[in-house]
Amino acid sequence: MANHKSALKRIRSNEKKRVLNRYQHKTTRNAIKALRIATDKSDASAKLSNVISMIDKLAKKNIIHDNKASNLKSKLTRFVSSL
Repeated sequence: MANHKSALKRIRSNEKKRVLNRYQHKTTRNAIKALRIATDKSDASAKLSNVISMIDKLAKKNIIHDNKASNLKSKLTRFVSSL
């Protein structure tokens, strides 16, 4: 276990960030799943803008890689346009 004050603070802040990152990532994954099971095009296109926004936020915070975000957005956009 760390003894320095700064190391103890770093442990606390890392845990807070880890929990928040996991929550945001899981919420986005659930939104993507909900979009993929959508069958109505108007409903799916409404969800798409929300999901793309969530993906962009994850990429901006380096929770997911920029290329993964681009691939996800591309696949989801193609899916919605094919409905």
